[in-house]
Amino acid sequence: MSPRKNAKDPTAATKAALLEAARTEFAAYGVAGARVDRIAERAGVNKERIYGHFGSKEKLFDTVIKAALDEVAAAVAMPGKDPADYVGNLFDFYSAHPDLVRLLMWEALHYRGEDDLLPGQELRVDKCRSKTESLAEGLGREPDDSVARMVFSLVGMAMWPSVMPQLARITVGEEAATPEGREALREHLVAFVRAAVGN
Repeated sequence: MSPRKNAKDPTAATKAALLEAARTEFAAYGVAGARVDRIAERAGVNKERIYGHFGSKEKLFDTVIKAALDEVAAAVAMPGKDPADYVGNLFDFYSAHPDLVRLLMWEALHYRGEDDLLPGQELRVDKCRSKTESLAEGLGREPDDSVARMVFSLVGMAMWPSVMPQLARITVGEEAATPEGREALREHLVAFVRAAVGN
């Protein structure tokens, strides 16, 4: 194989660098506060590359969100027969990736109108439907609205400690911010779900 084919694709490398830099910038400042010049500087490229590869700052944000959600899907298995384990695994992922939680919060603020459709919303709906079907099958139930609400609740429980860590410290105490405190909270959530679903 020629050296040219062995060499890393410079276009792919530039896009990857931009996505990594944009994830940091958007997690810190959101869509409105993010600056393309800071993203370009962090990625080590001209800011015109952002428009060339993604079209706009908003489309770059949407691409960052999609990539982050794909990471969750790849790292955390479907709820299946063990929704408690699912919550524990989600809790671990969100704890290890606080930037993803911040990105989702910024997205919620950016697309907060009742008529605002999320970019790629149809694909997200399909993924959530798959989670509902997985949980329903594991519980021996039909994948109806009640199971969909259960999936929504499970995700919320797993994410909430990372969304509102200050509330955890206020409610539970400063130990909530320690590794031991977070492990205790994880164990509580897992036990809570097992008791709630009889699993």
